[in-house]
Amino acid sequence: MKSQNRRDFLKFATLGAVGAVALGKMDLKANTLASVKPGIGLQLYTIRDAMKTDPAGSLKKVADIGFKYLELASFADGKFYGYSPEDFKKLVNDLGMEAVSSHSGVEVKGVDTSNAESMAEAHAKLGVKYCIQPWMPEERRKSIDSFKKFVADLNVVGAVMQKHGIQFGYHNHDFEFKTVEGKIPYFDVFMADADPKLVIFEMDCYWVTRAGQNPIDIFNKYPGRFQLLHIKDMEKSADKFFAPVGTGSIDYKAIYDAKAVSGMKYMIVEQDNTRDGKPFDAIKISFDNIMNTILV
Repeated sequence: MKSQNRRDFLKFATLGAVGAVALGKMDLKANTLASVKPGIGLQLYTIRDAMKTDPAGSLKKVADIGFKYLELASFADGKFYGYSPEDFKKLVNDLGMEAVSSHSGVEVKGVDTSNAESMAEAHAKLGVKYCIQPWMPEERRKSIDSFKKFVADLNVVGAVMQKHGIQFGYHNHDFEFKTVEGKIPYFDVFMADADPKLVIFEMDCYWVTRAGQNPIDIFNKYPGRFQLLHIKDMEKSADKFFAPVGTGSIDYKAIYDAKAVSGMKYMIVEQDNTRDGKPFDAIKISFDNIMNTILV
């Protein structure tokens, strides 16, 4: 082989090898993302009545079912379920669980962010990774401009939370998908105006489905923006009532299989209400179905 040809051959062979390694790493990363199982948590709103009367005993029942992660739904006067952040963290950790998220509504007051600061400080002491805005007040849903102002406020709160090491986010219901002034707020305002670095989205798959949308289509349209998922099923009944995961009409296996594109890190069971008033029975059914038929 002539020297010039030999040098060209070696050059292209080396480039080919480097490319193969790079592609191999990309494939490995994609496979790794696809194989990582999200943490399975419980939104404590599901057992809200029990948490009011016996927080410690209720959390023990949750731990005995097998849950390792919790999302809180009670914050007032700097306390969680009446406990200081440090004491509630110890209570949860002693049961072998971790509080990873908290639903806590907060709005900025003009340029005053002191309420967001105090909330962030309390949540930092608790050690959660996420703080989620669970609701949008009805009076702020009057126009596209009012939606835009609300999302702009979310960005402000997100920046405050970020300073304290907490990721802020927003949890949807179904009203965000109703047309307002010719636009759909979820797509045309929330997803368009929320800063992805400051505000993630906790998709409630039940409410998305009830609104006539497909969660997987939304994952594909906005990949990586859904680190938290709320999962509850939908009865195959006229009123589409809430149901334990795996007993209704929502294909959670397909949703789980889309975890790499969605960005999901936690799947959080939440059942707003039960037919029989037995939420602990419902969350056990959900947990068992998740472990035995969805994460397999």
